[in-house]
Amino acid sequence: MQVNEQELRRIIEDVIKNLGANANQQTPATPTARSNSSPSTVTIREVGNATAGKQRDEVVIGLAPAFMTKQTQTICGIPHDKVLRELIAGIEEEGIRYRVVKVYNTSDVSFIGLIAAKLSGSGIGIGIQSKGTTMIHQKDLFPLSNLELFPQAPLLDLKTYREIGKNAAKYAKGEAPNPVPTRNDQMARPKYQALAAILHIRETELVDRNKKTVAVEVDLLG
Repeated sequence: MQVNEQELRRIIEDVIKNLGANANQQTPATPTARSNSSPSTVTIREVGNATAGKQRDEVVIGLAPAFMTKQTQTICGIPHDKVLRELIAGIEEEGIRYRVVKVYNTSDVSFIGLIAAKLSGSGIGIGIQSKGTTMIHQKDLFPLSNLELFPQAPLLDLKTYREIGKNAAKYAKGEAPNPVPTRNDQMARPKYQALAAILHIRETELVDRNKKTVAVEVDLLG
């Protein structure tokens, strides 16, 4: 049976629409973290081209092209606004400032994290894809090197994102924290591989090689 592009897109949209409803059955996680019924706690607004920071007490969070726009939740159904809130909370708990940027010229988490790090006054940045894969990066490392990588997005919960923010802030202060502990499930990759590919394709559709990284204004509600 042949499936035309329109039908394929409809199938993909249905898969993503049903993602939140199926997430609780697919992987164990905090139920409240998966709920999409609660109102948004964070809003974002693009405010022009991003500039390099001069404050040494800051961490820059780099968002992938579709984050909180074309996609609104991670691969396991955690709302993006709650993920961003936890990253920010972790950074602020360590007494460090944060800035947020949206990266459009790549959908690769390694390069997103490195771009964020190069814009950060401390040289430390966090990169996060819409499906939830996250990385803590440092400006003088190679793109595929990093301080900490969290590749198994289906296993990341809100507590982990908060700890990622805290560790990024500790690196910014010149500390050498223990890596954030994460769960490991060898079945997560085959279980989510097809969906991860779909989400990454949707993200990559928004990549514009000629578009500069933009600064993002964050409004924390409540």
